[in-house]
Amino acid sequence: MGRLDNKVAIITGGARGMGESHVRKFVSEGAKVVLTDLNEEGGIALANELGENVRFVKQDVTKAADWEAVVAETEKAFGPANILINNAGISMSKSIFEMTEDEYRKIVDINQVSVFLGMKAVIPSMQKTGNGSIVNISSMNGLVGGAIGYTDTKFAVRGMTKAAALQVAGLGIRVNSVHPGVIETPMVTEGDAVDTIKEFAKHIPIQRVAQSEEVSNLVLFLATDESSYSTGSEFVIDGGLTAM
Repeated sequence: MGRLDNKVAIITGGARGMGESHVRKFVSEGAKVVLTDLNEEGGIALANELGENVRFVKQDVTKAADWEAVVAETEKAFGPANILINNAGISMSKSIFEMTEDEYRKIVDINQVSVFLGMKAVIPSMQKTGNGSIVNISSMNGLVGGAIGYTDTKFAVRGMTKAAALQVAGLGIRVNSVHPGVIETPMVTEGDAVDTIKEFAKHIPIQRVAQSEEVSNLVLFLATDESSYSTGSEFVIDGGLTAM
């Protein structure tokens, strides 16, 4: 038996990187998964590869109408949702002196507003099952400083997680945040900061960056009933960086 047998999950930003890792892990543990992304080609390919227990829905996570469509498609295909992984997000390496208002608002919409919209849209579906687990992917920069825009929104995700957790605890729904450090994803390995990341890794107490699957293992735990008494909490997976 899988740890997520009979569970229905929605995972945003699921076409590549950490999101793809989460999708693969959840399917391997028996979940039925709706993965969403703007990357239609990658999302369709992954869904086709993983088979009948996976659906792809193209989604702009900043649009409430898209969230409504995702929940409707999930219920049509698999039934009410038990799990939401708010994984979609972006980063931008610009200082406060360089970043424009439009660029800042884009980060806020994708990293922060989408989490609010996702929780608001999915909670009614979870109420139909009498239980649910929402996992909001924040960052170690939701605990300590980092890039402008990215840090701000990841702190906000942490706060929203706590506020929402208190409001839905009586409904049998749990809400937690996950705070990864440096993860080996395409955002890191395909960017212009590869050499910088390699050098930075030497200063991580564990002395390496994390693999996506290591984060997926933590996300999986929070999605399962094994974490039934955990809500409103932040779970850090950063190789010891924020302990320094």
